[in-house]
Amino acid sequence: MHLNFQDRVAVVTGGGSGVGREITRLFCEAGATTIVADLVLEKAEETARILSGLPGKTIAMKADITKYAEVKEMIAEAVKISGKVDILVNNAGFGVLKNFNETTPDDWMADFGVNLFGVLHCTREIINHMIERKYGKVINIVSDAGRVGQAYQATYSAAKAAVMGFSKALAREVGTHGININCVSLGATKTPLIMPFITPEIEQRLIKAYPLRRLGLPQEPAALVIFLASDSAAWITGQVYSVNGGFSMI
Repeated sequence: MHLNFQDRVAVVTGGGSGVGREITRLFCEAGATTIVADLVLEKAEETARILSGLPGKTIAMKADITKYAEVKEMIAEAVKISGKVDILVNNAGFGVLKNFNETTPDDWMADFGVNLFGVLHCTREIINHMIERKYGKVINIVSDAGRVGQAYQATYSAAKAAVMGFSKALAREVGTHGININCVSLGATKTPLIMPFITPEIEQRLIKAYPLRRLGLPQEPAALVIFLASDSAAWITGQVYSVNGGFSMI
């Protein structure tokens, strides 16, 4: 299996913590140059510091992916520094946790701004570069909430479902250019995004829905992301793969 990324350049959004940090770690272990983009620059810099002893190179950048101008600037800087971008991992996420009848348009835009429009912004800005080079890997981190629906996360579920549809459509458009588009779908994973809401009692209730009887760890979906970004996955595109402890089996 070819998992050597020494000549590859990756951009990972939301790389300052959680799954994004673990994805960056695996890229760095395999020798990639990885642009860690995060809304909070200090988090991205912390990832770069933690991984500084690994074979690959990590570069921290700040970007609010809900703002296309910031994404455009970040991608341009990544290409300027590294000469190219081979891999884009749209990992940054956000979730509003409310009954839908209590949400507001601002809540909807917060969910869609990060989880859908952030993916569109980053992908749109890099896709022509990949088409010109006849090579590219785009991996979108989605959620099983988008596959089966999740109570108290209606607009989050909708945004993640939209990314799955977008990914499949784009895979059909750009496949002839040597570009692979895939999704990795998460069940409940122990990340800084959700753990503030998970008490031990809530966790015990949650895991009853998981045949493996535990929540996921950030390194588990990261391993699949790295495989899909590798040349060993060259004939895989337009797919959605769950890493979810058996939560959904579709």
